[in-house]
Amino acid sequence: MTKLSIIVPVYNEEYNIKPFLNRVELVLSKITSDYEIIFALDPSEDRTEEIIREEIKRNKNIKLITFSRRFGQPSATIAGLHYSKGDYCVVIDVDLQDPPELILEMFNKLNSDENYDVVLAKRKNRAGETAIKKMVSSFGYYLINKLTDIKIPRDTGDFRIMRKKIVDELKKLNETHGFLRGLISFIGYKQTFVEYNREERNSGLGKYNRLFGSLKIGLNGLFSFTSKPLLLLSTLGFIFSFFSFLIGLWYLVQKIIGVNLTPGLPTIVLVVTFFSGIQLLGIGLLGEYISRIYDEVKRRPQYIIDKKINF
Repeated sequence: MTKLSIIVPVYNEEYNIKPFLNRVELVLSKITSDYEIIFALDPSEDRTEEIIREEIKRNKNIKLITFSRRFGQPSATIAGLHYSKGDYCVVIDVDLQDPPELILEMFNKLNSDENYDVVLAKRKNRAGETAIKKMVSSFGYYLINKLTDIKIPRDTGDFRIMRKKIVDELKKLNETHGFLRGLISFIGYKQTFVEYNREERNSGLGKYNRLFGSLKIGLNGLFSFTSKPLLLLSTLGFIFSFFSFLIGLWYLVQKIIGVNLTPGLPTIVLVVTFFSGIQLLGIGLLGEYISRIYDEVKRRPQYIIDKKINF
């Protein structure tokens, strides 16, 4: 019988656990009775862990991983995948913005005549999200697809279903800054998507900064899969240096032939300020790459598990 694993990263979601389970268990009953729901829990300040423990007593297919501290959603998701045992794995958030009912359609698409290995959920609209977050997300996907060799369909998140062989390959990619969407695209195989309307959160607020949270994830996706920003910066530096050389040469020629210098030398202050900004941008860009190299060299674990329940 097909075994299906549902990976659910959670943090401070006490009011969403039961509604989520009510809906996802109904969907799973239409697919298989052999399943596991793995909650990967960052230590929470509410009753999330207590409620999950209560649900484990009711349903032995529910499992819980808790971490020693808050490692964040990407690390929690990776941990859940590491401990999953299903022939298929679904990654989904607990806030019900991504409807569990879509899992059935994704599962059927995965096992259609085309025989896909990964099916992503692509959002047709994004209810409850600010214009700034949508703009940052759209621009991030554009940059990643433009500057890297991996291709991630726009308006997709971590909500997806994949075969076990994809998870097995993911386990080999022990990167500190795990960008799941990028890693799965890097692995390849046959992938497609289904479209859906994303709903507002069932309860509570998002647990990461709506602007800088998306920006951080996007930067991880960009810097982890390309060095083209460094090439662009080098090209920009060469163009500006050549332009500055021409300006200096022009002033030298005027000085030699005794012509009055072209007015506007006081603007040198603006020029210096501009180039200083370019230099700081370059240093910051290099710093982003160097910091990631530093993190990878240290080889610290992506997560530290405090407890495993019902495994």
